[in-house]
Amino acid sequence: MRKKTGSLIVLCILFFGISCIASSVEAAAGKTPHQVPRLTGKVKIDGVLDEAIWQEALMLTMDFEVEPGENIKPPVKTEFLLFYGEKHLYAAFRAYDPKPGDIRAHVTDRDNITGDDYVSIVLDTFNSSRRAFVFQCNPYGVQADFISTMMMAQDEWDGIWKSAAKITDWGYAVEFKIPFTSLRFQKTKDNQVWGIDAVRSYPRNLSHLLGLFPRDRSNNCYMCQANKVIGFKGARPGINVEIAPTLSALLTQERETFPDGDFREANKKADPGITARWSFTPNLTLNATVNPDFSQVEADAAQLDINTQFALFYPEKRPFFLEGISFFRSRFYAVYTRSLRAPHWGVKVTGKEGKHAIGFFSVQDSMTNLWFPGSESYQATSLDMNNIGTVLRYRRDIGRASNVGFLITDREGEDYFNRVVGIDGDFRFTKKDRIFWQYLGSQTRYPGQVVSDFNQPDGRFGGGAFDGLYQHNTQHVYLFAHYQDVTPNFRADLGFVNQAGHKLYEAGGGYTWRQNPGHWYTQLRLIGGYWYMTKSDGSMLQNLFYSWLIYTGPLQSNIMAHAEYGEVSYLGREFDRKAVDFTAQIRPSGSLSLWVNGVIGDQIDYTNIQPGDRVTINPGIQYNMGKRLSLSIDYLYERLNVEGGELYTANLTNLRFVYQFSRRAFLRTLLQYADYRYNTALYSMPLDPEFKHLFSQVLFSYKINPQTVLFLGYSDDYYGYSMIPVTQSNRTFFLKIGYALVL
Repeated sequence: MRKKTGSLIVLCILFFGISCIASSVEAAAGKTPHQVPRLTGKVKIDGVLDEAIWQEALMLTMDFEVEPGENIKPPVKTEFLLFYGEKHLYAAFRAYDPKPGDIRAHVTDRDNITGDDYVSIVLDTFNSSRRAFVFQCNPYGVQADFISTMMMAQDEWDGIWKSAAKITDWGYAVEFKIPFTSLRFQKTKDNQVWGIDAVRSYPRNLSHLLGLFPRDRSNNCYMCQANKVIGFKGARPGINVEIAPTLSALLTQERETFPDGDFREANKKADPGITARWSFTPNLTLNATVNPDFSQVEADAAQLDINTQFALFYPEKRPFFLEGISFFRSRFYAVYTRSLRAPHWGVKVTGKEGKHAIGFFSVQDSMTNLWFPGSESYQATSLDMNNIGTVLRYRRDIGRASNVGFLITDREGEDYFNRVVGIDGDFRFTKKDRIFWQYLGSQTRYPGQVVSDFNQPDGRFGGGAFDGLYQHNTQHVYLFAHYQDVTPNFRADLGFVNQAGHKLYEAGGGYTWRQNPGHWYTQLRLIGGYWYMTKSDGSMLQNLFYSWLIYTGPLQSNIMAHAEYGEVSYLGREFDRKAVDFTAQIRPSGSLSLWVNGVIGDQIDYTNIQPGDRVTINPGIQYNMGKRLSLSIDYLYERLNVEGGELYTANLTNLRFVYQFSRRAFLRTLLQYADYRYNTALYSMPLDPEFKHLFSQVLFSYKINPQTVLFLGYSDDYYGYSMIPVTQSNRTFFLKIGYALVL
């Protein structure tokens, strides 16, 4: 083990050296910056561009359709206007449309304008080509914002800014007023050069994207190609202090005995809390919170949890952890903030100074969730024990679009710790070629009871994990090679690494055909590959050939079909694997979206260790009834047949109903229903033949901005079994009030 770990470390150092040597492979593409004027005068943000000051603004036209068209003339005209004042950046769009009645727009909650017409401003304020602020607005003035990172990944982020829009007889207009306090930018008294793009979504038969500059699909760096603007002399972010006191109240009642007991009070509390944010430099932000409300207002979508081999993944939705989350990302999911269950307090620093990106947080959690990964399955437990979880992430830019970094995570509790240290890199050889790699080493000690209950190593033990990926991307050709090695004793308790003790070898490639609008397809992509996974001792786990066919075409239709063929091993037995899964989606109008997912083929029965045949079908529909009312239904059916007959059937339904009173207020109802039926005669262990669960939630939300909010809600759970009808088990009433004071 020591020899293998040493080899991996040498390999990492080699990659690090190559990255540093090649830091000057590509020089910045020279583009003459557009001058952004500094103007004085009042602008009323109302979606009507009638102030004279707009005549003096920088005006750029969006002359390229970049999706699905290949940098062709756009189907509609769009003008983008920009200037700045003492404390704000001002922008506006004139989005012309020959048929304004066809504009697709709805009154929705913030950050929920997918499928609508919208316009976007993309600001690379450091001119680094790595991260950019994105501000979006639909024709009703509904806002969305995030941070775009390399490869166009999105980092959840909420800024405080103003916008307004108005539909006219020639199209629609949008105005933006963005405080410099909501941005991070270069620290200088002189003029600054920013990368910039303006994007318009024009969804009709096809979903057209328009931009300021042509896109080179053989260049894997989006913002490296961006236009440049110069100006912002004297712009200051101010002291940029935001204080948000909150009050959270909760009342939960449960039955004393299920199903016939009376309801009793299980939890009742009213907690004041406070969260503060301070940009102590123009580019580094400190967040601190005491007694916060870390609950999720948005309930997780129900997932099928029958016959699963590894843990289910749930995305983070809590604002404290979402802000700056991209700073903590790496090849392995070594930081998974959902593992932090009920924190008492937290502190976080994120930001970027020059070439140096930093992410740090430390949180005291009242519960300690543990995963025990194996090569073929996992175990988990939760300890009623406080712990302090700390993460330090550092990344340094190299050249135009490469970087290296390191990561440290530490979680400490009573007679317990888990520490992870690693180094990683994202190296861009050329415009077409990239290597991603990461090595992590861990040290862990579990409490004695955990050691005995879950057969874990006694005392301090260590492990390692390496992942490397090479990609070659051009306009048409895609090639890749992937290697991963995770030793059996590797643990990342603040992350989501639920498989260990394996090696993975993967390689493949693909070809993409593109057509401009008017053809029966706009994109066809064919990908093929080989996947071989073994245990650390060399015994086979998976030996598979696979292929993907991806289609994009009229009516905003998308189809993805995936097939795999080979064999897999589980607990010493080998099984054939022939399976096909698919996803299809179509949006025939601005009010209707339809989709269906499915799986047909071989599937192991992990409970009884036998081969099976699985059929899964998952249709869904979202329908907007007018501009304010939205209904979505997602239904999943799964059946597994084994030699003796039908082993189980599962039905899972998610229903979501939203009425939007205004941009600030909505009423939402969620219903989630699960119905599982088991053929107990085919199971090797005792099992109730039926299980039913109904979850409901009603929420009223009022938001002035992302931090000044009112949430008032109710939720409950119903359970049913073969001898017990579906019966209410608990009910919860909750309230949250938050107010953002910006200094």
